[in-house]
Amino acid sequence: MCKNPTIALAAAAIFAANTATAQDNPILLFPGSAPGETTQLIERADRDGGNTGGQTVLRVMNVSEPTITYYPAPKETASGAAIIICPGGGYNLLAYDLEGDEICEWLNKLGITAVLLKYRVPRREGREKHEAPLQDIQRAIGYVRSHAQAHALNPNRIGVMGFSAGGHLSAAVSNNFAKRSYPHIDAADRVSCRPDFCLLVYPAYLDADTFRIAPELKVTPQTPSTMLVQTADDKSYINSSLAYYHALKEAGVPARMHLYEKGGHGYGLRNTGAAVNEWPDRAADWFREIGITP
Repeated sequence: MCKNPTIALAAAAIFAANTATAQDNPILLFPGSAPGETTQLIERADRDGGNTGGQTVLRVMNVSEPTITYYPAPKETASGAAIIICPGGGYNLLAYDLEGDEICEWLNKLGITAVLLKYRVPRREGREKHEAPLQDIQRAIGYVRSHAQAHALNPNRIGVMGFSAGGHLSAAVSNNFAKRSYPHIDAADRVSCRPDFCLLVYPAYLDADTFRIAPELKVTPQTPSTMLVQTADDKSYINSSLAYYHALKEAGVPARMHLYEKGGHGYGLRNTGAAVNEWPDRAADWFREIGITP
């Protein structure tokens, strides 16, 4: 934590400026309509998302035009790495500040460019819960990688990060990258959409039953290096993380898990008074160990 108030205020001002610039310039992922979309939803947002760490949660709903938003790292500390962030929300909405904007700010402080993905929600009738969002994240990775030079990024250091349902989406693209799940459009679809690393924070839906992973997650030795953050009292999803970690281990994928006794689900970066709130420090350690940051 920065103890110099002048530096802290300056850093906050820089991030606020970057955020304002980025939010004024979202990038539409698919020209025209997204694959399979036949109805234009009226996107909306509210702050009825309960209270986490003493703050409300901004919820974005009815997304039919997926976008990405760049939050560039300061030039003085930029590592050349980028992480595409997938907020959670049960594939029905997006916890857009708790698991989006606030994560971008943290990554920028580490010298990592953040790319916030606004993927399609809610679940589409007649389609798997993750089918449309998987198209969105595949396209997002391809776009960021194919435009790496323009944003001073290393195309071999493009990762993904997800929370809850966004964790499932990040794991899905980590195991479904050999072929695009939509028709090719342009140069962004001619580069690999395999993430170089993956960070999962209280991920959901990774397991099927009896500690088997979900069928869409066909883990192989090509699955990228992965870190998981989980708590034992997250009753609905602890088996999700345990099953996926076991599958990674069995496939020989470099993986680590930080498992805490208490903390529940949906805490993001906010201080909820639980030991799990230290996970950003462990993630920063991991980024250094795998060569993402100096």
